[in-house]
Amino acid sequence: MHPWRIKDLQAQDLDSLIELWHASRDGHLHSVYSISDVLTAGVQGHSVGAFVGTELVGAAIARIQEDRAWILMLGQAPAWRNQGLGSCLLNALEETFSGTKVAKLCALLPASEDRFQAFHNSGFEPQEEVVYFEHSVPVPPQTTQTLLRLGGTLMPRGLWDEVAGMRAEKELIERRLILPLAQEELAKSLGVIPPRAVALFGPPGTGKTTFAKAVASRLGWPFIEVFPSRLAADPSGLAAALRQTFSEIAHLEHAVVFIDEVEEIAARRSETSPSPLQSVTNELLKTIPAFRAKEGRLLICATNFIRSLDHAFLRHGRFDYVIPIGLPDFAARQAIWARYIPESARDLVNLAILAQHTERFSPADIEFAARKASQCALEESVYGTAKNDAPELLHTANYLEAIAQTQATASEETINDFRADITALGRI
Repeated sequence: MHPWRIKDLQAQDLDSLIELWHASRDGHLHSVYSISDVLTAGVQGHSVGAFVGTELVGAAIARIQEDRAWILMLGQAPAWRNQGLGSCLLNALEETFSGTKVAKLCALLPASEDRFQAFHNSGFEPQEEVVYFEHSVPVPPQTTQTLLRLGGTLMPRGLWDEVAGMRAEKELIERRLILPLAQEELAKSLGVIPPRAVALFGPPGTGKTTFAKAVASRLGWPFIEVFPSRLAADPSGLAAALRQTFSEIAHLEHAVVFIDEVEEIAARRSETSPSPLQSVTNELLKTIPAFRAKEGRLLICATNFIRSLDHAFLRHGRFDYVIPIGLPDFAARQAIWARYIPESARDLVNLAILAQHTERFSPADIEFAARKASQCALEESVYGTAKNDAPELLHTANYLEAIAQTQATASEETINDFRADITALGRI
C-alpha cells in the first residue's frame, strides 16, 4: 500500500504545483518546458498529482498533439524519490488517455538528466542521441471502439507483482507464457513458438481468473473476458454469438481473451444423446485454430472440472499448455495472509500459525476469513467494550476464530481428483 494517493489536479492545486516544480529541479534545469507551459497544461490538459495528506509530493502533466501526448512534467519532491512514485504517476497519467486518439506517450528530457528509472519502469524506450522517450499505448485509437464493444479493458500495471504467494504457479506461467510472448523475436530465433492458447484448471477459488488478468497486465495487452451466459442471450444463438465475438477480436492487434468455466460450452459430447450445446462446442473447436493463426493474442480458458471437458478440446494443436493451479502451499498461505493483515496488527499476528490452520484453504477462502476477522474487529470496536481500539483487537486468536467459522471450498475428494487430473490431463 503506497503512502500517497493519486488524483486529477484541480485549479486550486496550482500554487502547490509551482512549489513542486521548483523543488523538483534541485537548482538545475531538468525540465525542457517552462513553468508557464506546465501550468497551462495543468489546467487544460491531462494532469495527475500525488498527495500525502494535503501535501502535493508529485505530479505528471501532459499535452495532446495529434495522436501523441507529450509529457511536460514528471516532478517529485526530493524526499519522495526512489520509492516508485514516478512510475505510479506515469501509469496514472496513461490511464487518463483511455478512449482518446492518443497512440503514444512521449517525453523529451535533457541529456544531463539522470532520473530516467520511472520511464524505464513504465515501459518507455529511449530513442537515439536525443534521449527521447516513447511508450506505445496498448490500444491503438482505431481499435478502441472494438475493445469497448467487447467489454475489454486494460489491467492495472503491476498486477502480476501483487499476486501473493503461489510462487510455483507464477514461475511456471512466467516461463511458459509470458517469456515467449514478451521476448517473441528471441523466442523465435531459438525455435520457440509463442503460445496462443492455454487452459488453467484447479479447485474453485485458486486464482485462475486472477492469473489470467495478471498475465494481461504483465504483457500490457487488453483483457477481454468472454461470458458464455451473456452470449446465450443473443437472439442469433450462442454459437453465432461466439463466432461474431471472435470475429471482432480478430481486429485487435493484441489481446488476452479469457473464458472462465469453459466447461459450460466445451463439455464432453455424446454420440448417443447429443446435447443442445453440442453445436456450440463444435463452433468453439473451429474457432480456436483460427484464433491461433494470428500472432499477438492469447486465449486462456479456465475450468474447475477439467475431466468434464471434451477430449478434442484439449488435444495438442489447440492448447499449448494445460496448467494446474492448485491450492497454496504453506509458504504461499503465509504470503496471502500477510496481504490482508493490517499494518497496525502485523506484530500481533503469527502468520505461521494461520498458515498451519488453513491447509485446504484457497486464496479466496483466506481472503474471506481475513475480511471476516477485520469486520468482527470493527463491530467490536464500535459496539463492544473496546471502543476506538480496533488495531489492538486483531490478534492471532481473532483470525483463528474467523478460520473456524470459514468452510474450506476444496474437499479432500476435490483435492484427490485434482491430483489425478494433473497426472492424466496436465501438460506443462
